[in-house]
Amino acid sequence: MQFSALLFLASFLCLSTIGRAQQFPGGAGTFPTTNGTNSPNGAGRPGGSGAGVGIDDSTKVIYGPTTAKFFLESDVFNNRKRLYLTDTSLIGSHQFEFTKRNDNRYTDLGNLGSPLRPVFYETPNQIGEQQGYYVFSPYGYQTSQVRYYDTKSPFTNMYLVLGPRSQNVLNFDFNQNINPRLNVGFNVQRFTSERQFGLSAARTQTERLLAQNWGLLLHGNYRTKDDRYTLLAHVNHMNHSLPEQGGNVFSLVNGDTLAIDYEGQARLASTLGWERRTNVHVYHQYVPADGIQFFHKLDYQTNINNFEDEALLANQQFSNFYPRILNDSSRTQQDVYWRSIDNTFGVKGIYNRGKSAYNYRLFYRQRIFSQQTDFNLTSTTAISGEGQRNLNQYNSSGFENYVGGWLGYYFPDSLSRLTGEAEYLVGTGAFRLNAQLESRLFTAGFTTMLAQPTLISQRFNSNHYQWNNLNQFGLRGTQHAYGTLNVKYKDWTVSPGADLWLLNNYVYFNQQAEPAQLSTAFTMFRVGLNATYTRARFRASTQLYYTPLNAGDDVLRIPTFFANGRIQYDFIYAKVLHIQTGLELHYKSAFYGDAYSPVSQQYYLQDRQLVEGALLADAFANMRVNRVRFFLKFSHVNQGLFQPGYFVSPGFLQLQRGFGFGVDWLLFD
Repeated sequence: MQFSALLFLASFLCLSTIGRAQQFPGGAGTFPTTNGTNSPNGAGRPGGSGAGVGIDDSTKVIYGPTTAKFFLESDVFNNRKRLYLTDTSLIGSHQFEFTKRNDNRYTDLGNLGSPLRPVFYETPNQIGEQQGYYVFSPYGYQTSQVRYYDTKSPFTNMYLVLGPRSQNVLNFDFNQNINPRLNVGFNVQRFTSERQFGLSAARTQTERLLAQNWGLLLHGNYRTKDDRYTLLAHVNHMNHSLPEQGGNVFSLVNGDTLAIDYEGQARLASTLGWERRTNVHVYHQYVPADGIQFFHKLDYQTNINNFEDEALLANQQFSNFYPRILNDSSRTQQDVYWRSIDNTFGVKGIYNRGKSAYNYRLFYRQRIFSQQTDFNLTSTTAISGEGQRNLNQYNSSGFENYVGGWLGYYFPDSLSRLTGEAEYLVGTGAFRLNAQLESRLFTAGFTTMLAQPTLISQRFNSNHYQWNNLNQFGLRGTQHAYGTLNVKYKDWTVSPGADLWLLNNYVYFNQQAEPAQLSTAFTMFRVGLNATYTRARFRASTQLYYTPLNAGDDVLRIPTFFANGRIQYDFIYAKVLHIQTGLELHYKSAFYGDAYSPVSQQYYLQDRQLVEGALLADAFANMRVNRVRFFLKFSHVNQGLFQPGYFVSPGFLQLQRGFGFGVDWLLFD
């Protein structure tokens, strides 16, 4: 079985056309997903896992989902003894797209692998200096979602999608225990997509390609026999490339109606955006006595972001991307090199008192980073003198010290807990305070923080943009209060909720694609509802957001209405084929969504074109036979019903109607 699995991997990797990545990091996660669960069982995968089992010579079942368990670093870090079973459900198996598997709370340029941005505001996950390059990051494996396994037999998961409109995905995962306390494994991902316009000028298959992604994750975990020492480690690499398309050349009919021409779209020539990142992560802890644990966390990261245009003269007509040329009229070459070392040392523990418990954590964190940015560096630049080279190249670096703590109280009912967290960046004024109360009936919390502006918003030199906001931008402030109710009644599960934000010193990229900071504060209020109805084999679920108040609409554009919905029906055919068929719907109200600048890899404000405002419907059939799951998907099935198409980002159309197929195969021996 292991030989056949490796042969399968080698065959498809040689095709160099398919792959898959894990799920995005958290974000707008106040409400459950439309699947009705927030469990990491299945997190990071387009669907769940097959119902595979292993059998011995006597046909006795010995290996299966219950013998291939995994855990997350957050569980170890927070002293939660939790093992997750391999997912065997069919729900969401057809969601291979990165936007769909995150409930459409991220949007792109209409195609797999194109730059991503969150639909709603997301609280910064760091209070210190950050690069600000984020549009390709979610396509890589995420540290917070790496699965560390404990398997009784070799465990392999192979996933293949031949998606609509030439979106192809491959993921291969393998895990094995070397001994009862040591497990190692690897994950490989590969995905590609093809251009949706400008194909008439493409003479080769290479010219038809759009996004290409390679990802590799090597991971392992070890614990001593007495469980006093635990080690978790992984090496994570991503290589993502994307030629810039240029956008759709659209026209207005009667002054306000967009004329959509799928064949008459424009395309930039000889451009390429590229991100390569490598992260080495180590977490280990030692327990010298009950109630006290020493821990250390290390992250070493290198990122390289590039953009090049070797046909700048021919591409100048796309004024949205090239508002001006400041240095070289023949070509553009932009390079950003990042390196950081992040060390966290601390002590933590848990005390049980009767049926309740207290959990604490204190830490010191040290972070060193450096970034070099350059553009159009050539031998001529070097010869022209140090002054010109200083203009075309500059460095940023820093040394940061953090202190913080975390305290949790677990109520006697074992279902409720109250937690609080504090972190402070020494010498800057940046801080974060979190508090959350969770129970069976509701969740409520509050976050207040001041965070440093990103490096790219403070300084950037290129062939098309130049700004220097050092010592001009203040700390970004976020106050976020939220609450969710969990109500179950007969066949219904309903979770209404609300979010209230107060944002000050908000940093955004204006209509000229340059950073600006709003000096005044503004509020934003959002209500939401997650509801699921289940009756026998029928299931219907919906996720709704309504934002009645956004006082910062001139700098932060979000849709007023947002909706996901799914109806599905399960049945068994010929006693062996499990089928789940249904329809999936998504809608955002029309709004002036942000445009994308490939030079700086940033989304920015625009006032010229409304996007969204249309219903997207996908029909699907998820199936399972023994250990193998597969799906059929008819995406954008309603195209042409009320309108020929619509834009998901300025100049970029939602993909046309298409048919796709996928298979997910588990091997437990």
